[in-house]
Amino acid sequence: MKFLSKYTKKYWLSFSVAVVFLTFEAICDLLQPTIIAKIIDNGVVHKDIHYVLKMGGVMLLVTACGAVAASTRSILASIVSQNFGTELRSDLFKKIQTLAFKNLDQFDRASLITRLTNDVTQVQVFVNGLMRIFVKAPLLAIGGLIMATRLNLHLAVVLAVVVPFVAILIIINLRLGFPLFAKVQKALDGVNSVIREFLSGVRVVKAFNRFDVEINKFTKVNDQFKDRTIAASRLMSVFSPAIMLTVNIGIVVVIWLGGLGVESGDIQVGHIIAFINYMTQILFSLMMITMVFNMFVRARASAGRIGEVFSQDSKQTWTQETLPQSSQKGRIDFENVSFSYEDSGSEPVLKQINLTILPGETVGIIGSTGSGKSTLVGLIPRFYDAAQGTVKVGGEDVTAINPKALREKIAFVPQKNILFTGSVAENIRWGKEDAKQADIEEAARIAGAHDFIAAAPEGYETAIGQGGVNFSGGQKQRISIARALVKKPEILILDDSTSAVDVTTEAKIKEGLKKYAQGLTCILIAQRITSIIDADKIIVLDHGMIAGVGTHQELIKECLIYQEIYRSQIGKEVSDNG
Repeated sequence: MKFLSKYTKKYWLSFSVAVVFLTFEAICDLLQPTIIAKIIDNGVVHKDIHYVLKMGGVMLLVTACGAVAASTRSILASIVSQNFGTELRSDLFKKIQTLAFKNLDQFDRASLITRLTNDVTQVQVFVNGLMRIFVKAPLLAIGGLIMATRLNLHLAVVLAVVVPFVAILIIINLRLGFPLFAKVQKALDGVNSVIREFLSGVRVVKAFNRFDVEINKFTKVNDQFKDRTIAASRLMSVFSPAIMLTVNIGIVVVIWLGGLGVESGDIQVGHIIAFINYMTQILFSLMMITMVFNMFVRARASAGRIGEVFSQDSKQTWTQETLPQSSQKGRIDFENVSFSYEDSGSEPVLKQINLTILPGETVGIIGSTGSGKSTLVGLIPRFYDAAQGTVKVGGEDVTAINPKALREKIAFVPQKNILFTGSVAENIRWGKEDAKQADIEEAARIAGAHDFIAAAPEGYETAIGQGGVNFSGGQKQRISIARALVKKPEILILDDSTSAVDVTTEAKIKEGLKKYAQGLTCILIAQRITSIIDADKIIVLDHGMIAGVGTHQELIKECLIYQEIYRSQIGKEVSDNG
């Protein structure tokens, strides 16, 4: 995986030091059966207590050195793996933030959460294991083979049969396991997706008593996750007993051959005991290698999913880091702009839009649901790039400007109001980090939010629950507007941001905006004509095309679609002359 090269370069030294201690630990483990063999054959058999005590002391020293190495290795492994996991998760989060909406649309949101949490954890656990048992296991296996062969060449024939057979089992395990664990991670995405959807729409579920439907949906994906996990685990569970059985058969054969050798005088008892110990070490290491491959299969599947995000190249490029100062500050131009959410093969959402919004103008946008209003204003801060044509801000093509610099000039209040966990003041300060309390209160007054905020026991320090659950829809809208106003931008975009407030409150907000927005380009998307009736210019959209541009009086005379909207909302017949 290409994205892992960064972490390899950064942590290879610490990793190598951990492996050195691990190697030393493995050497200590490998020396012990040989020492035991010497104690039995040279000390116990000859009843030499001095030799037994001397070699016993050596064995204790080797064991102590191995314990120190193991402790040091464990500490290093924990530090490296935790730092690696934290940095990987942070980098993945930053990568997601840098992606354009067009890139993000390729991933389900629940899948991104799984990749940030479970997938990163799987890779982190594997890295931790590499510095603990995953490297030690092959060292013990290879070292055990070498030591056992040196001890008795005839008994080593058993290993020549057992080891290749176990290697074949491990390879089969790896080849069959990877696709199964990839399916497990995908099923986990499904579980997270249903949970996320339920929690975000829990009020609707309760309102319509759709608990049974949601339970059935969750049960379906939960059972699928269970079935895929069982299938993967069932396959993995076959190999460990098979390996254990193979090695234990080898141990039985060693004991049988060793017994014959002792009887004939060709083999010493200590050699048989040491050989069995090495066989046991090899069994343990092969079992660990099996676990290594099981973890590797999981980690590889997770690393592949993480790599999919890192491999995304943002579809937004630019040549300028800042938006140059211009006499056209706040001017917006759409020149033959068309846009589709899909790269090809779908009906364009916007078609041949030509439009100029002058600095300081207040512009209203109206049209039926799905006419492209939100999409149109979403092109201004470069949430998406136009498929055809050019969008200009301040006389500059937005595709030439760093989106971060562009959005510094724009304040946007989206259709769906999102408040973040924290205090009311912190949420408003999202618009301007260094905003003073007086600026926050001024923005809240203009947005019609000051009164209900001040009436709360903790005022502007009132904590906002997740998603703003402790505020009504209208209150959340007004806090969102205040957040945009405190920024004091060149361009203010309000996407149907007063739909949840009453007409009186909306009138007060509009009155406050008139004073605040002098010299500010203000774009208002609305469903109600009354929200935009006094705008300098009103744009009527219909099926992604501009059906009319003008003042209320002009459109009421000339634009049939605007007339229909007016009739349906105001309830009066419009004469041909207005």
